[in-house]
Amino acid sequence: TTHWSVVLRAGRESTPGAAEALERLCAAYWYPLYAFVRRRGHRPEDAQDLVQGFFERLLSRRDLAAVDPGKGRFRTFLLTALTHHLANEWDRSQSRKRGGGLSFVSLEGENPEERYRHEPAVDATPEAIFERAWAERMLETVLARLRHECVADGRGDRFDALKGCLLGQRAEVSYVELARQLGTTEQGIKSAVHRLRQRFRDLFREEIAQTVDGEAEIEAELRHLVQVMTG
Repeated sequence: TTHWSVVLRAGRESTPGAAEALERLCAAYWYPLYAFVRRRGHRPEDAQDLVQGFFERLLSRRDLAAVDPGKGRFRTFLLTALTHHLANEWDRSQSRKRGGGLSFVSLEGENPEERYRHEPAVDATPEAIFERAWAERMLETVLARLRHECVADGRGDRFDALKGCLLGQRAEVSYVELARQLGTTEQGIKSAVHRLRQRFRDLFREEIAQTVDGEAEIEAELRHLVQVMTG
């Protein structure tokens, strides 16, 4: 059972864990949606209000009853729902007290506008900005999970040294130098990189699986994510 399938059922029945599943998914997508709203031309403070207001409605589950289970990807549902929210709720959002007192999705100390300043200055569409931010957020989540596992096993230093090899890229230093730094052999480094990449792929599949409504959609979503990151 994925987080998204739990959320879908929550629109039709009382599903244990639905609120927690939805909150976790929403937190991962906060910045991509913020970037989308900013690229639509809204000011930083207004963009924060609009995204928080959108999640306020979503997390209170007033909109879930209308969710179409046929739209299996969580990002597709979110972007469609947010677009409707921007069209229907702008006037109401503008009339709120600034900030609205909303705390449904925590920013965890992140400054979204600071991150947005690093978005490409080219004439990318709001949808393209959203897709790229979603792909980067997914990558960050997977890397953080993998590093947490390595630290828990006492291999945090090894992960930090080999991180540059994970995405099909060679590290800035050779395997021979890495072996010297980590006190092992070149073959040991190659084996460690192979294991890290395998675990990285497994975790990536797990994260993707939480955002679609079926096993059959995972591969298509993975291909799309790779296309977004490399395109």
